[in-house]
Amino acid sequence: MTATPRSESIRLRSALEALPAYVAGKPAADGEGHRFKVSSNESPFPPPAAVREAVITAMDSANRYPDMGAVALREALGALHGVDPTQIAVSTGSVAVCGDLVRAVVDPGDEVVFAWRSFEAYPILVGSHGGVSVPVPLTATFEHDLEAMAAAITDRTRLVLLCTPNNPTGPSLTTEQIRVFLSRVPEHVAVALDEAYREFHDPDSVAETATIFRDHPNVVLLRTFSKMQGLAGLRIGYAVAHPRLARALGQVTVPFGAGSLAQAAALASCEPAVMAELEQRAAWIREERARVADALRAQGWELPVSQGNFLYFPLAERSAQFTAFAEQRGLVLRAYGVDGVRATIAEQEANDLLIDICGQWRERDAQA
Repeated sequence: MTATPRSESIRLRSALEALPAYVAGKPAADGEGHRFKVSSNESPFPPPAAVREAVITAMDSANRYPDMGAVALREALGALHGVDPTQIAVSTGSVAVCGDLVRAVVDPGDEVVFAWRSFEAYPILVGSHGGVSVPVPLTATFEHDLEAMAAAITDRTRLVLLCTPNNPTGPSLTTEQIRVFLSRVPEHVAVALDEAYREFHDPDSVAETATIFRDHPNVVLLRTFSKMQGLAGLRIGYAVAHPRLARALGQVTVPFGAGSLAQAAALASCEPAVMAELEQRAAWIREERARVADALRAQGWELPVSQGNFLYFPLAERSAQFTAFAEQRGLVLRAYGVDGVRATIAEQEANDLLIDICGQWRERDAQA
């Protein structure tokens, strides 16, 4: 006889009822014809050979706990960023570091200001730790409205998140824009520059965030190995923070969060030869992004100027219809409710298919 389970009586936090669910990019399904997944901002390239070898070697000691202090990796990253290794905080992806940042500076009821639409995890991280999200709408050109964001700061604000380039829309912030904004932010409010897509930015115009960091004790930089380095499956990212905040991030992070394989891969990615190889890949992505964007604009599309490894289609209420249209033709995109659709720059064949599908969509509209 099977016992009838009693109803669950565990009390959950009331904040969970208001939390949005994180929606991962839909995978490509098996079926007729080859399907491409461009619904997640992943690298189309596998890790470089030297990184792969480092991970294989690290497997020999996978029975041991990883270095909780990530000493070797923090030393390498400190050298790259020109800071003391103690100013590097490592965790399982930059999203985890962002969560640590919320835990370190936000008490229940404190406010966190960010642009919207921006990185989907922001309201989840803030709400799950008892903070209050203050989303500020993007401008008509899908950029951060820094004037409105500055005006949204109150006595309860503890953190501002600036995603540059902005995911999912693509525009970035300039050095001058960031500096002017920081002049309006109280010094006790932390400002995180989330630069997950920095490596895909046009090198000639990318913001001088290292200098901004040195000039402003309340600024913290968030970076990841998931994008250009192609280590999304190993989950490792880091923050560059001033000493007091860096220590706080170490206090609240999950112990042993950065696994030994991930640390080995990240450390190998910091080798000069590997960095040069990765920069060639990033340059290819930038060239492909420009090629695809030019082709789409020639078809009549009006798209935000993207500095990430993706393009954004502001289709509003037609977003779901467009993603379904693309999926029927072998391409899986990422829709954001009734805001728009994002397409990652991927393999050339996938990018060509995106151009073709977008052309078919425009032709259908013209005939309607």
